[in-house]
Amino acid sequence: MAGQRIGYVRVSTLDQNGQRQLDGLVLDRVFTDRASGRDTDRPELTELLRFARDGDTVWCTAWTGSRGTSMTCAPWFNVSPARACGWSSSRSTCSYWRGLPHGEPHALRHGAFAEFERALIRERQREGIALAKQRGAYKGRKKILTPERAAELAQRAAGGVPKSVLARDYGISRETVYQYLRLATLP
Repeated sequence: MAGQRIGYVRVSTLDQNGQRQLDGLVLDRVFTDRASGRDTDRPELTELLRFARDGDTVWCTAWTGSRGTSMTCAPWFNVSPARACGWSSSRSTCSYWRGLPHGEPHALRHGAFAEFERALIRERQREGIALAKQRGAYKGRKKILTPERAAELAQRAAGGVPKSVLARDYGISRETVYQYLRLATLP
């Protein structure tokens, strides 16, 4: 018995169109999550895992859109071994079938490559920021408070005003209050 062809799409922002990820595929049903790649709360993926049955094939662009082995393989291992569901990528020529001996090692390999790819992206980003700082092009985020307001904040904190009150009064987070206080204590 041939199962259904199910599509899974994940996009990061509301204005992204995820349908292009599965262009050219004839699918019976598509599940779409709008979440960051590092976000593990994916309600549509959870629903897909409940929906998939024996013989179904789940299509996605690439499992490497996740942030590591655990996130890439989590959907794979959440499917019951009793259900022989396939996972296929439209960017890859291989399919993985749960319940077959070669399926799980292939899923782990894809997860390892996703994690490696993410590490390379972070490394290139750090190198780019370092080079931009050397050129003077990277200034970092603009300070929220003027030096006068930062001094006032430090003075009020020294007077015993709670950090949460300071955060509310200055329209900043408590962590930002602590950052300004650390800067105020530097020589």
